[in-house]
Amino acid sequence: MENDLVLKTIYLAGGCFWGTQHYFDCLSGVVGTEVGYANGKTADPTYEQVKYEATGHAETVKVVYDPTKISLEELLEQYYKVIDPTSVNKQGEDAGIQYRTGIYYTASADCLTAEASLAKLQEHYDKPLAVELKPLEHFYPAEEYHQKYLVKNPAGYCHIPGSMFQAAKQYKRQSGQ
Repeated sequence: MENDLVLKTIYLAGGCFWGTQHYFDCLSGVVGTEVGYANGKTADPTYEQVKYEATGHAETVKVVYDPTKISLEELLEQYYKVIDPTSVNKQGEDAGIQYRTGIYYTASADCLTAEASLAKLQEHYDKPLAVELKPLEHFYPAEEYHQKYLVKNPAGYCHIPGSMFQAAKQYKRQSGQ
């Protein structure tokens, strides 16, 4: 029954949150996203504070998903396709601590899943991975003009190639679950 639907949430930092949000919105099984600032040292920061002051926040996307349609393992596999997991504090042309990559979890089971996923990913790289794996300390939603930015501004800047959005729309679960 649909009333029994249990949604799950994971927080993913993948550089500029505009494209990262748009990418996850394209995936079947993702039921909602919100961009914001995670795991910094100031309460309720503004974009300008995150960009120009040493707040320590990462531009992050809150991803709410239906685990019967897409698993956390699958979400992470898709996430790795749109980041450089060995790049420290830089994705595309964006550089700074706010553009670091990270997986921020609220459930200990998600930590174990992410650890296994990152170990599998590391097998494909000679350099160490730079993806943080930490519990979510806090998440502050970004200003409204950042939410669904690439929907509102289709020609807006994005470090993710447009072909990746098409691939995400066409992604189908591999297992028969």
